[in-house]
Formats: sequence, structure tokens, C-alpha cells
Amino acid sequence: MAGIRLPAEDSDVSQVTRQVAAVDLISDDDRSIAADSWSIKSDYGSTLDDEQRQADASEALSSAVYRAASDYSSDKEEPDVDTVSSMLGFQSYWDAAYADELTNFREHGHAGEVWFGSNVMENVATWTKNLCLEISQHHSPDTNCLPAGQPEKDLSGWSVLDVGTGNGLLLQELSKQGFSDLTGSDYSEGAIDLARKLADRDGFSNIKFLVDDALDTKLDRKFQLVTDKGTLDAIGLHPDGPIKRIMYWDSISGLVASGGLLVITSCNSTKDELIQEVESFNQRRKSSSQEQENAVDQDAGGRDTTFQYIDHIRSYPTLMFGGSVGSRVATVAFLRN
Repeated sequence: MAGIRLPAEDSDVSQVTRQVAAVDLISDDDRSIAADSWSIKSDYGSTLDDEQRQADASEALSSAVYRAASDYSSDKEEPDVDTVSSMLGFQSYWDAAYADELTNFREHGHAGEVWFGSNVMENVATWTKNLCLEISQHHSPDTNCLPAGQPEKDLSGWSVLDVGTGNGLLLQELSKQGFSDLTGSDYSEGAIDLARKLADRDGFSNIKFLVDDALDTKLDRKFQLVTDKGTLDAIGLHPDGPIKRIMYWDSISGLVASGGLLVITSCNSTKDELIQEVESFNQRRKSSSQEQENAVDQDAGGRDTTFQYIDHIRSYPTLMFGGSVGSRVATVAFLRN
């Protein structure tokens, strides 16, 4: 997946990359690059050997048969091999993957794969901390943080939810940065089981983990910071990806508190593409608000936007491609109005 597109500072790179991908999507070189970047080995250990990683990445890249988004079909169903975009879009894939991860943890103590690698994870945690502190210290009228002057204590005012948390290691990094009200959710019970075991082993018993589907959440709480590291990417790999992405934004908007932040890290979408997707969601919400005269719309105060872009990580390593400069990963922050 990471070998298909280069997240960049402008839309030119995205367009160039699509053209290249369309010409030679499943060459041996592409498979090798994708396998290397898709499943980067981390300091926490790995459960899959190199041969299996190459096979998984090749399967994801070679699944080039896409169907038009039609009726929503559950991701808990077994996939039809004739219509699958990628196995990584199905819950059954992740259930099996985390069953292997749990076995490897019990036998060897490994935490498993770190999505996008440990360097990206640490970068996201540090950058997110600084962004939250900056908002706290500037007394944003939409945030309910502690007074400025006590930077580290300000973070205690931020409730955090990591959707699609997997092994929960991002929450451990956020805890090291000073966040204390931390929750991780994932639709795979195996992922939550592994995350709890790792948190207990590593001394992060304050982190709460629960089984919950981000597309059909049962959470009745709003959070001031919601993080997503690869979850939207995986959702988009389902054959009904376009529909599921719409469901994602409808659901996630109900989890982020007013004045809160949504921080998305993706290797399948550029910064500009994520911003465009948010703008499309805002437009849908605006149109719906105009059509429905109800109490919820009136309380919304007639605002035209639900999420507003505020910043993105600029420190990821860059590379030159087709005359443009880009990076393999994009992390973008949106403010919930």
C-alpha cells in the first residue's frame, strides 16, 4: 500500500504517482518496495518472516479488481475473491493476524508490527503533544483545557481515543508524552487482548482498551483528541471502501468533542487528499443541515464546517519523484467545530 502513492505537499505528486501506478502496478520492483515500506520491522519485534511479508504485500498490490460501491456489505463476511480490493480491508484478516501476534507474544514476548514503523509513531506522538500544548496555551475558545503556564499538566485535560488501536503502542507513546486519559478501541478482540497484555507488561495500566467498531461505534463519550494511524487506510481497502469511508466520517465526527482534534496518519492518502475528503464531508453535513430543520441543526449554530484543517507534520523524510518532492506518510490534524 505504501508503495502505491507518495503523500506530498501538493496534489501534483498524487497525480503523477497515480499515473505511474496505473502503468506498472504489480512489477517485481513495486512488490519489493511495497513489502519493505508496508511492513517495516520495528524495535518491538516482528511476527512475520520476510518471505511472508513479501507475499502479503504482493497480494495487496496485485488485487487490482475494484467494484463500484453499491450496497453496504459487512466486513465481517468472508470476501469474494473476484471482488476483493485487499484482504487488509476485512476484519477476518486482522483477527487472524492478531491471533498470530498473540501467539508470538506468549512465546517470545514480541509486541508485533508497528504500523508505519516506530519512528513515525514516535514522531506522531511528539508532534501531537506539541500541537495540543500550543492550543492549550493559546486558550482556544473551543477547548476545555487547563490554564496556560503548566504545560505538562495541560495534557491531563485532554481525553484521548485511538481508533483501530491494534497493539496499542501509539497510546503508550502518548502516555510517555504526558497524556493520562487514554482509551484504545479496535473491532478485533485479538488486538484488544494483545494491547492489554502489552500495556500491563510495560507499566501502562492506566490505558483503557475496549472492543468497538469505528464504523458502528457504541461509545457514548466524546474525546478531545482522536487519533487514527492507518485505520482509514485499511477501511478504504475494503471492496466497499468508498461507502465505508463515508461511514467513517459520519461516525468519527460523533467521537470528537467540540474544539477537539482529529489526527490522522495515512500512507494511502496525501495531505491534500485528506483535506479534500474532509471538505466533502463538511459539504454533505451542510447540505443535510439545510434539508433537515431539527433541534440538532439549530444547536449547531449554522456552522458550515464540522472539521477544519489546522496543521500537518512537515518533518517526515522526503524523496524526489517525477520532479516533485513528497513523503511516504502524511499526518494531518483537523479541529472539530
